[in-house]
Amino acid sequence: MKIPFKTADILIPQEKYLEKWSVVACDQYTSEPAYWERVANNVGEAPSSFKMIFPEIYLENDGKEERIKNINDSMASYLDGDVFNKYGNALIYVKRTVNSGKIRKGIIGAVDLEAYNYNKGSKSLIRATEGTVLERIPPRVQVRINAPAEMPHIMLLIDDYKKTVIESIDETKLKKVYDFNLMENGGHIEGYLIENPEEIMAALTSLADGLDPENPLLFAVGDGNHSLATAKECWERKKQNLSDSEKETHPARYALTEIVNIHDEALEFEPIHRIVFDVDSEKLLKEFSEYYEISETEGIQKVVCVLNGENKDLYIKNPKSNLTVGSLQIFLDEYIKKNGGKIDYIHGENVVSDLSAKENSIGFLLPAMDKSDLFKTVILDGALPRKTFSMGEANEKRFYLEVRAI
Repeated sequence: MKIPFKTADILIPQEKYLEKWSVVACDQYTSEPAYWERVANNVGEAPSSFKMIFPEIYLENDGKEERIKNINDSMASYLDGDVFNKYGNALIYVKRTVNSGKIRKGIIGAVDLEAYNYNKGSKSLIRATEGTVLERIPPRVQVRINAPAEMPHIMLLIDDYKKTVIESIDETKLKKVYDFNLMENGGHIEGYLIENPEEIMAALTSLADGLDPENPLLFAVGDGNHSLATAKECWERKKQNLSDSEKETHPARYALTEIVNIHDEALEFEPIHRIVFDVDSEKLLKEFSEYYEISETEGIQKVVCVLNGENKDLYIKNPKSNLTVGSLQIFLDEYIKKNGGKIDYIHGENVVSDLSAKENSIGFLLPAMDKSDLFKTVILDGALPRKTFSMGEANEKRFYLEVRAI
């Protein structure tokens, strides 16, 4: 089987820029403006990926067009300037040490967007693991469609329980291309150049050959599904004006990503909690208790309601989804459609407690999903409810680092 993953011409900032270059994924800390203000102050005038992204906390602010123009201008300036070291036809082996001390390993390369389909029920080699919110794609397309470069915060998972692909790499035989501390309590990261990737590609091919030919899921999107969906949409638009031969090699056909083994011991699935703002909290809680049969002592699915600084266990006796997060999301979507309000998706329990203490706000804490169930669930049931799980806390998410011209 031909695998939809290949080497790429990868750009890495020079060593003197690294610590101010690398910032966390744009979809993190969306209710914490102070975080992004600290990042901006830290970066200052230095070259930085911060100037190449659109943090989602600012998506609803005025001046969107000017910000996008500045992003594209920064990309062009960095590509033309003396910012990057270029590694042609390569893969990058990544070792990320998170604050717990665990080391998460991955490989940076390019995936073929022709093999990706984010629609539920897809049987493509690359698939979404959660529902794709189509309304979230257009603002991202505005940023990417004319961008001269891309950076990944996308992480694709492989189900390699024998650990034949990533874990077989011996970094002592590789050239180290970066080694530094990430800002804002992000831990430490090392990168190694894989100049001869034949063994990696052979191991991936062997993994693909062992899949069910009727339903072959090779790469499951663990993080950055909407960014990958955006790359797909931009490619679908661009290829309309290309010849067949141009379609085969055009750089926009591919997206730079990191692949990670779901069986990596450092990879932990964290629940993504919910905060609802701008609502009558008591009314929402009352309607939740009317929407489902709710008990404070027993039931099929448990959520923890956080209101006015207090936690209350609530058990759903008649859920509408196999997953707790699905049952809660079904209710919240219907409630907000009818009554208004805004949902935010939060990774840490302490943040939920702090934010739910605000007036007209209510929080819900959710249980973690067993990561070993992911591939089986996606194959059997299709995409999970959106924001079902997170791979680690917010400061453990992928930081922007590698760049590819598109």
